[in-house]
Amino acid sequence: MNTIPASARPQITQSMICADVHNHTIASHGLATVGEMFAAAKARNLQWYGFSEHSPLPPGYSCPLYKGDLAVTFPAYAAEVMALREQTACLPGTQSASPRVLMGMELDWLPVNMPWMHDAIGHYPFDYIIGGLHFVGDVPVGSPRCWGPEVERAERFARYDAYYEIMRGLAASGMVDVVAHPDFIKVCCYDDFQAWLALPGSTDRIAAVLEAMRATDTAMEISSAGLRKPFHEPYPGPAIMRLAADLGLTISFGSDAHNTQDTGSHFSELAAYAAAYGFSRSRICVGRERLELDF
Repeated sequence: MNTIPASARPQITQSMICADVHNHTIASHGLATVGEMFAAAKARNLQWYGFSEHSPLPPGYSCPLYKGDLAVTFPAYAAEVMALREQTACLPGTQSASPRVLMGMELDWLPVNMPWMHDAIGHYPFDYIIGGLHFVGDVPVGSPRCWGPEVERAERFARYDAYYEIMRGLAASGMVDVVAHPDFIKVCCYDDFQAWLALPGSTDRIAAVLEAMRATDTAMEISSAGLRKPFHEPYPGPAIMRLAADLGLTISFGSDAHNTQDTGSHFSELAAYAAAYGFSRSRICVGRERLELDF
C-alpha cells in the first residue's frame, strides 16, 4: 500500500480532504457535463477527482431518473473522461495536475446478474470500481414510492435485513475497491432505520458486512451526500462508523455529487466526522492500484 503524505501535497485551504471519487454527470441522472464537474472540482481545490458514473443496467432493470439508456450514453461519456484523464496524467502537486482525473464506475450490485457485472467492470480501463447497492430484489430502495404507508414496518425491517445480507456478498466478492454509502437504505425512512438498528442482531448483520470488507481489503465510503438530506447525517451514521473504526477498516471519501454545487460539498465537516472516529487516511485507486492519502 502506497501512502502520499500531506507534506508532499500543496496546501489546501477549503478542505482537508483532497480527493472526491464518487461523482455523476448528465450521462445518467446528473445535471452537469464532464467538463462542468471537472471545473467545479478545480474550484474546490481538489487534487484528485474521480468520475464514477453508474454502470448500465441489465435487461429487466430500469431507473426512472436516468435521462436515457446508459448503455447508449456510457461510451461517449467514458471517452470524454479517459481523454481528460490522459490530459491530467501527471503527478499531483504540479500546477497542471490539480485535479488529476480518475475514471471509476459505480457498479449496481445485482447478484442474480454476475456475468453481466463481470462484463461491466472489464469493459473499460477503470481506475477503481465502487459497489453500490440500490436494489433489494426488484425494489429500488432509494425511491420514496417504494416506502409508502402501505409498506408495514415489519416489511421495512425485512428489507433492512435483506439489504445487509446482499451487501455482505458485495463486500466479500473482491470485485470492487469501495463499498458506497453503507446505509443508503435509510434515505427514505430514517426513523424506521434507526428503530431497526436498535433491534438485537441488527448491528451483528452490519458487522458481518464490515468484516467481509476487511477480509477483502475493500474500503468503506464515507459520503457527504447524507449531509444534504433532511436528516443531515453522513453515510454511514455513527453506529456503523464505530464498528468500522473498531475493525480498522480503510475509508474512501465521496460527495456523490450530481451537480456542480455538490462537488466536494461538506468536506470539512466530513473530515472532522471521520477524524472523530480515529481515521486519518483515505483510499484512492489509480489503475486499480490502491493508494492512501493523509487528510
